[in-house]
Amino acid sequence: MGQIITQVDAFTNIPFAGNPAAVCVLPTPQDDRWMQNVAQEMNLSETAFLVRQDDGFNLRWFTPMVEVPLCGHATLASAHVLWSEGHLSPNEAARFYTKSGVLIAKLQGEWIELDFPVNHSQETIAPPELSEALGVPYKSVLQNSLGYLVVLESEDLVRQMQPNFQFLKTLPVSDVIVTSIASLDLNYDFVSRFFAPGVGINEDPVTGAAHCCLAPFWRDRLHKDELLAYQASSRGGVVKVRYTGGDRVFLAGQAVTVMRGELITV
Repeated sequence: MGQIITQVDAFTNIPFAGNPAAVCVLPTPQDDRWMQNVAQEMNLSETAFLVRQDDGFNLRWFTPMVEVPLCGHATLASAHVLWSEGHLSPNEAARFYTKSGVLIAKLQGEWIELDFPVNHSQETIAPPELSEALGVPYKSVLQNSLGYLVVLESEDLVRQMQPNFQFLKTLPVSDVIVTSIASLDLNYDFVSRFFAPGVGINEDPVTGAAHCCLAPFWRDRLHKDELLAYQASSRGGVVKVRYTGGDRVFLAGQAVTVMRGELITV
């Protein structure tokens, strides 16, 4: 029998929305080239590979081009697969050993909560070409380990902007979170989009790692520890954000399995 691979839409409870990720629960470790080839074959923003170890799972994430150190939606998808396919019972937490440290996921009703490292942003002076590459003016720019955090004047600008990805890719920092206060749907506190041409993803549909940056930013400005966020890509997705200070942020989302198949060549 070949390797089972499951495709999950994360940060949504509706098929064909949110952010799709492929998940492989491997019986034994595979080499990096094989994992990169599978990720390229799946051609999703991330493919996750898990191998069981003593009290959890080793977890790695690959885009079609490179391995990445942290991926929220593929972690959410991985946890969903572990519970839905019987690798863990619903009352067990999913413990992941990753290049970003130990990550914990817990099933809370229909939502999965992820315990992630916070990512603070600092004010910076962006190159003048950034506004041209994004195609919109901005209020301010910050920088974090993920890339730029760009604050726009309105939700309309966030939703309607159409970056020049080839131009953006030439800048010293090519990966960009854009965000604004939510104004069109007052159920949400803020909206965002994430562009990552530097790792081969022009626009990521819903990005957990970006919300590790957005959580402290919007907590400081909205003075709320619990926030509801919408990532306004064409697919769209919802993220519950909880941050009370310190070095951890809690992100919650839903997930739905849309496809399960078998890799014949392993």
